[in-house]
Amino acid sequence: MDAYPEVYTTAPVQPKEKKPGQLTNEQIKQYFDEGFVLVKDFFTPEELQPCRDGTAELVDALAERLYKAGKIKNTYRDAGLFQRLTLIEEEFPGTCALLLKEGKIHKAYCDLWVNDRLLNVMEQLVGPEIAGNPLWNLRPKVPSNDETTVPWHQDNCYTLPESLGTLIPVAWIPLLDATVENGCMQVVRGGHRRGVTADHVGVVGGTWYVEVLEEEMEKTLGVNIKTDIVTCEVPYGGVLFINNAIPHRSLPNKTDNIRWSLDLRWQHPDKPSGFWGKRKPVLMRTARDPMYVVPQDEWDKFFNADRGSELESSTGLSGEDVDEFDTTVHGPWLTRWPIVRHNRHTRALQVQQDGV
Repeated sequence: MDAYPEVYTTAPVQPKEKKPGQLTNEQIKQYFDEGFVLVKDFFTPEELQPCRDGTAELVDALAERLYKAGKIKNTYRDAGLFQRLTLIEEEFPGTCALLLKEGKIHKAYCDLWVNDRLLNVMEQLVGPEIAGNPLWNLRPKVPSNDETTVPWHQDNCYTLPESLGTLIPVAWIPLLDATVENGCMQVVRGGHRRGVTADHVGVVGGTWYVEVLEEEMEKTLGVNIKTDIVTCEVPYGGVLFINNAIPHRSLPNKTDNIRWSLDLRWQHPDKPSGFWGKRKPVLMRTARDPMYVVPQDEWDKFFNADRGSELESSTGLSGEDVDEFDTTVHGPWLTRWPIVRHNRHTRALQVQQDGV
């Protein structure tokens, strides 16, 4: 089992210059010692409003597509951001999966990804050469929906094993107050210290997710489930920073509102990204050019991405002629780990693979 403990527990040389948004020495220590740090007032509501607006635009576009195709009878245009997708999902189950597979990144998310204060934090975590890791997500946790409840896992379980030696910091950014009631995150502090990925199994309930069992975490990662689980309620404007080796999960959403969140990732540009598609890390900051900005053609690769086809291709399928309204999700993690419980997602993948 490959292990890279130093990757996740050793901070780089810290910048001498004080910059806005930087973590304190205590927070840097916590990040590398415990695997996470929560900053409760990183953004103002006004700074995140464009992401709310952009998310509403993506939902609106998806609703119009479903309506024109006869999949839904109402676009629910009058419903708010935190209710609309729930109503669409009730009429066309699997709409949340469609949003994931579509993988359309809004300009507002790109602007947040290169936010100076976030990059100042990343400089503290990965050094002065910073790239955006291609694996980003917009997550709609609709109420009482098991497909949007993510079980215990390490992010490394979803990426190519070659990236285990790459620190890939994650900023988890909710678009409203994330609470226990609406499905905030939990982490297992210290689960990153051995620098290994524990064995995962799939799939959980009706999801396309794999999980690491608690007894496996204790055996392989050396944690104590009774004492090391930390519940991370994040207020709107807050950011939860984690790494790609710490176990974490989300709780069920028991409220009436959708718990929207973004997770954005960074890394050193020259290290393996672990991404299973053709997209490469996007250089966002370099010490060689203090005035560097991401060229538009780099963003265009994300704007024009078809995540559904990328997911298909990564499992050995052609990736061609993907049904735009197919709500099953297939990904390389479903071929990497043992599948001990099958559902419609894994059965659909089996059918397609048997037909290849």
